[in-house]
Amino acid sequence: MQRTESHACHGGYQEVWQHESAVLDCTMRFAVYLPPQAQDRACPVLYWLSGLTCSEQNFITKAGAQRYAAEHGLILVAPDTSPRGADVADAEGYDLGQGAGFYLNATREPWAAHYRMYDYVVDELPALVEAQFPASDARAVSGHSMGGHGALAIALKNPGRYRSVSAFSPIVAPSQVPWGQKAFAAYLGEDRDGWREWDTTELVAQARERLPLLIDQGEADEFLTTQLKPELLSAACAAAGHPLELRLRPGYDHSYYFIASFIGEHVAHHAAALRG
Repeated sequence: MQRTESHACHGGYQEVWQHESAVLDCTMRFAVYLPPQAQDRACPVLYWLSGLTCSEQNFITKAGAQRYAAEHGLILVAPDTSPRGADVADAEGYDLGQGAGFYLNATREPWAAHYRMYDYVVDELPALVEAQFPASDARAVSGHSMGGHGALAIALKNPGRYRSVSAFSPIVAPSQVPWGQKAFAAYLGEDRDGWREWDTTELVAQARERLPLLIDQGEADEFLTTQLKPELLSAACAAAGHPLELRLRPGYDHSYYFIASFIGEHVAHHAAALRG
């Protein structure tokens, strides 16, 4: 691994690291915030998954989460949103290819060779973090938009691995909205039965763990009615008896201004679960 950035921040350090990923077969970057408590002991980890077009930089420069992580003694880890590089398949537009990995394992070419973000986030990255940093094996996961989809799906697919999960403006039913349908058709093929294992509204029906879902959604979000449709998750959770706290925030949009306004509440939510 190679550290490419290090900045003193709220008594700890915001760093960015680069490494060769065996799972993705390319060079990857991820951000890690080490709170001041990490100088003395192993700390629990909150993984943040960003949305379309983002890299590891968006969250660490715009959300202001380091302040709250320092208060609660949490390590923050923010990976990139897809494999990168000249040899990695890409597509025109912002919603497929590099910057749009959708946190799944692609099965179709040309994507299958590199686009295995699910395996990277669930297995390779935590193993690396827990080996190289003062990190415990107490984990939580959160994310925004495409990353909110990733956080919810990953938590539901891995009972016992995460102590808490939350999301901002998540794509809750990718099989039913244009962003998800375009990505799933490309990465997984046209067989919609195979899409179900990556769709939160489908996963809650078969969840083996009733991990509560915490979601904040802006009511002024420009993607609310076309891409996000939180009411579909509300209905799925009600049918399955799965705990959901969906907080609709008047006036807020899809931006990091929204995330920065409520990230402190999410970090506190995860800190309570991680302490438990």
